[in-house]
Amino acid sequence: MEEKRKEYLKEVVPPFNAVSAMEEAARCLLCHDAPCSEGCPAGTDPGKFIRSIRFRNFKGAAETIRENNILGATCARVCPYGRTCEEACSRTGIDVPIQIGRLQRFATDFEQSVGMKILEAPEATLEKVAVIGGGPAGLAAATNLALKGYKVTIFEKNEKAGGVLTYGIVPGRLPQEIVDWEVAYVAGLGIEFVYNCQVGKDLSYEELKEQGYKAVFLAMGLQNSKPIELPGMELEGAGYALDFLAAAKPSEGQLGVGEHVVIIGGGDVAMDCATTAKMLGNRVSVVYRRRKMDMPAYPAEVAHVQSIGVDFITETLPVEVLGENGKVTALKAQGKDGVSEFVLKANRVVLAIGQETDDVTFVDGIRVDDKQLVHVDESTCTTNVEGVFAAGDVVNGGKTVVQAVAEGKTAADNIHAYLASKR
Repeated sequence: MEEKRKEYLKEVVPPFNAVSAMEEAARCLLCHDAPCSEGCPAGTDPGKFIRSIRFRNFKGAAETIRENNILGATCARVCPYGRTCEEACSRTGIDVPIQIGRLQRFATDFEQSVGMKILEAPEATLEKVAVIGGGPAGLAAATNLALKGYKVTIFEKNEKAGGVLTYGIVPGRLPQEIVDWEVAYVAGLGIEFVYNCQVGKDLSYEELKEQGYKAVFLAMGLQNSKPIELPGMELEGAGYALDFLAAAKPSEGQLGVGEHVVIIGGGDVAMDCATTAKMLGNRVSVVYRRRKMDMPAYPAEVAHVQSIGVDFITETLPVEVLGENGKVTALKAQGKDGVSEFVLKANRVVLAIGQETDDVTFVDGIRVDDKQLVHVDESTCTTNVEGVFAAGDVVNGGKTVVQAVAEGKTAADNIHAYLASKR
């Protein structure tokens, strides 16, 4: 068990050292227009920091990243680079793209190791802004507002900030100490955190206004698993993805997952569940209703999950969770043909078929769609309620961390413009 725990906590992708980082950066073609920088949603400017690393200016590389992305070390580990900056890399037409993610990780690791302090916020003399949710979008918006001189408070319903970074992504992809370091960086800018406080339940929107907050930013993300009607889900050992991950990561690998685990779903969260279960357990199977090529999960994650020995059972629909004496014993499933059926042994079944947000209607009159996602003007992140802004997964339905960071930065700029106009 101790060996499994160590493997669970160990980062899958090894870091570059100074020599290997410079060698990789030397492959850069030094493009004048730097298509990789154009491909970064958060505007981190890979072209610039790669050049800095190439010429041994590690400090400059770290400054470029941190000044553009407060979650630079986190994004270095969890960004889908193959769909963004690395996909845009000019070397793709020659051999293989520059390993931008690993170079970004090298620069932020250097920043942490030497104790660099790049960002300094001015004295907070401007209006009070409430940020609801301490995930990627909330942290990015809060940082950019604090750097402009606003008094920012983040209200977080959990006992730690980070959202999916803390309670969802496995340590092998994102160690918790990296998340904690970047959250502490945000707090060091003078931003106040109020934990274990769910706005709409523990504190009302009207009370926020009474406390003097002149703008509110909704960034709650998707922190609730989407339920489906599957018979047997009340059995001990059956549960939902976010609950499973939220229990596993803080336990630092001490969670007992059982000998036979079945994960239902094909997204990134399902892959994180499968990795967690395999690293801490024994036999793990992923059951998905379509073909493997149709899985919405990032292909590199699917390949990793398969490489560690997880079985994939595709074009299969779950029918019922079976059990004895109140505990899970198996999953009954049906082939896509609607005729063939089989029983898969299991002592834990994890549903990972999507997430949904907390109720946002505590803001009276706010416009939401049929999925309860907040409707905004995408260019400004403004809602139909004056002074209320929203971005991240609570708006886009669940995309990437770097997309949430980008939207948080856009929201901050527009909150600033709104408050300046009122001033």
